[in-house]
Amino acid sequence: MTVNPILNSDSYKLSHWVQYPPGTDGMYSYVAARGGTASHVLFFGLQALLKDYLSQRITPAHIDEAEALAALHGLPFNRAGFERIVKKHHGYWPVRIRAVAEGELIPTGVPMLTIESTDPELFWVVSFLETALLRVWYPISVATRSFRAKEIIRRYLQQTADDLSGLPFKLHDFGARGVSSYESSEIGGLAHLVNFMGSDTLAALVAARRHYHEPCAAFSIPAAEHSTITAWGRPQEGEAFGNMLTHFAKPGALLAVVSDSYDVFHAVSELWGERLRQQVIDSGATVVIRPDSGEPVQVVAEVVERLAASFGTTLNGKGYRVLNHVRVIQGDGVNLASIDAILSRLAKLGYSADNVAFGMGAELLQKLDRDTHKMALKCSAIRIGGQWRDVFKDPVTDPGKRSLGGRVVAARDSRGAWGVNTLERVSDADLQMRVVWENGKLLLDEDFATIRARAAAHLEH
Repeated sequence: MTVNPILNSDSYKLSHWVQYPPGTDGMYSYVAARGGTASHVLFFGLQALLKDYLSQRITPAHIDEAEALAALHGLPFNRAGFERIVKKHHGYWPVRIRAVAEGELIPTGVPMLTIESTDPELFWVVSFLETALLRVWYPISVATRSFRAKEIIRRYLQQTADDLSGLPFKLHDFGARGVSSYESSEIGGLAHLVNFMGSDTLAALVAARRHYHEPCAAFSIPAAEHSTITAWGRPQEGEAFGNMLTHFAKPGALLAVVSDSYDVFHAVSELWGERLRQQVIDSGATVVIRPDSGEPVQVVAEVVERLAASFGTTLNGKGYRVLNHVRVIQGDGVNLASIDAILSRLAKLGYSADNVAFGMGAELLQKLDRDTHKMALKCSAIRIGGQWRDVFKDPVTDPGKRSLGGRVVAARDSRGAWGVNTLERVSDADLQMRVVWENGKLLLDEDFATIRARAAAHLEH
């Protein structure tokens, strides 16, 4: 999709260039999470955003289109300013962007990225780019939710499993159909893959290749949906299951079969547990049974118990039971609380977390917004006549919206604790932000594996 870069902003910003104090020749802003549902957020997605938004050059045609629309819209238009961007800066926004490393876990209140102007006559572009840049809230929020899920699952695996080898595939992205656009499925799906390696969101794989040099960021398996089962008719549900085994069940293979089209408990005990039991065992495959309705904690527990009765279990090194030949994936009603509750119930029943995986859709990619972590971009300094001045807001009606003043940056002290400093005071050793973009050039182009490793390291602490 081609977007006019000038129109990738809010309407009222078209009038802002004349609203600043006389003599203003520089501006500095930052992005941070102000609070919300977590004390830390996982920073991710800026590199993709820069490649999508800031790498596109402004052209005279863009200026003409934007000016005509602004006139109809009832707003002034700074044609001279945009023409200066085209003529002096080759169509690229004259800004410098610093950022913490993607994959870092950042405390709320600490700047994750900063943006400053590099042309004294075009200082206002910093605020003009707020609309586009602040969309980084979305991949940050998805990556954070996915990371929290990983923390929960990892805790139960540590308690009930012999090792953590299955962790990367314990939460599968089912969210592509539940988001508002293809672009959301791209960047949201990719944000999840910072933490896991299972996904059915093909758009995320495309984004990983395009933005982060990752040939294949995730994996999936053959899986049934309700239409491929119900098309056979209720009396032939067993034949539908058997057809899946015929086509996909091979030694070492995994396949998933939704089994709640009519009566999940009948399907588990009578069809899988009796009629197809020997075929499953003889195939050498692992069949993943998917219940998809009902109260998740109760249903998963009962399905696991019924499968254990039919296929048997093996006791692992920590004394928990692991199903033979079969597993379960729960993809309905999955959120952080239900993941915790399901794994807790299974542990109490003596079953390892190795027995179950999860699929998360709208809860992963859609049921969050900018206020989930209270993400904001705020101006913190302006330069007037060559002298920097602190800028901040401090509303008496909401102290939580007080913003930082000065050319603030993320820093760490000698103990490794995160905090806020300013460019004038921070040492090179303490500064945790790198210049990633300047005047149309991407200066740091990281691969996805590096970011994944950085995020994974936070689980060790």
